[in-house]
Amino acid sequence: MSRSYCYPYPHPAITTDVVVFSIQAQRLQVLLIRRRQPPYQGMWALPGGFLNIDEDLETCARRELEEETGIRDVFLEQLYTFGKPERDPRERVVSVVYYALAPFDRLDPVAASDADAARWFPLDALPTLAFDHEQVIQVAHQRLMAKLHYSTLAFQLLPETFTLSELQGVYEAVLQTPLDKRNFRRKILGLGRLKQTGELRRNGRHRPARVFRLEHPEQVEFIR
Repeated sequence: MSRSYCYPYPHPAITTDVVVFSIQAQRLQVLLIRRRQPPYQGMWALPGGFLNIDEDLETCARRELEEETGIRDVFLEQLYTFGKPERDPRERVVSVVYYALAPFDRLDPVAASDADAARWFPLDALPTLAFDHEQVIQVAHQRLMAKLHYSTLAFQLLPETFTLSELQGVYEAVLQTPLDKRNFRRKILGLGRLKQTGELRRNGRHRPARVFRLEHPEQVEFIR
């Protein structure tokens, strides 16, 4: 049954936005859409939009992501709530932000809805963004870097099977700093979360590398 309410005081609108991370050419990438409608028409922004009265927050985030970029079925985690009074010139808007991670070859964004373009940008070469989305992306990147140290979240950016060099490349792209190869491999293998597939993968002139997979890939596990 639908119900209507009348409040004696103003209340804010709710939106969701999604920061989608992936890795291409050893650089951390962020997916942006170019806004078709005002405010900030023609500027780049995160995919997102207003919450419908009959949907929950994650449903809204997934719907807006699919409507504006065509992307669906990706890992999503709630990041933070942004609610400064002046963040949206239209009205008082509170945004609940999610972030998403997926291998680059799984994502083929296509602009739709109120977006007239969808494009990947390197995190270190973002354009001028609408709203407070630069700050939103900074917070999302900080969360991602922090979780790298105590969870298996980084594996969401890899295909099902990978080499240790490819895994190290993910960590270096997210942390934006080179890592010592020997120390990295000692730590990663010491976690006991990787299983060899028995395959070898050749990369250029280098010796074939052992191929691994993460045990229980459907879970984002915490590293003890």
